[in-house]
Amino acid sequence: MTLIVPGSSLVAIYPVLQHLLDLKDGGWKFLPMEPGHDYLDGFHAWGGGWRDSLRVKDEGDALGIRTDRDNSITWEFAGSLADVVHEFMVLPHPGDRLAPRLARGHGPR
Repeated sequence: MTLIVPGSSLVAIYPVLQHLLDLKDGGWKFLPMEPGHDYLDGFHAWGGGWRDSLRVKDEGDALGIRTDRDNSITWEFAGSLADVVHEFMVLPHPGDRLAPRLARGHGPR
């Protein structure tokens, strides 16, 4: 069984992958999937210790968070991969005056 169809792009076959490519084009890094884990993790490191993080279990189950330099969660959104990526795209830069700054909890260590 082949996953690549000649003459077709992977995104044409799996359109949901475009959301991950959009993040990658924006400077996001994705961690290799570890054996036994059923999710994909990605992150974008901002200056000053701020970090946006994404965990994707499938196209309908994703979580996005932003943490500050103290690893406190200042923003969180859960939903489909498309919805979470959209929310990241409209989330203000951490240095913007409209960016969320109040801690809502602590991120994973």
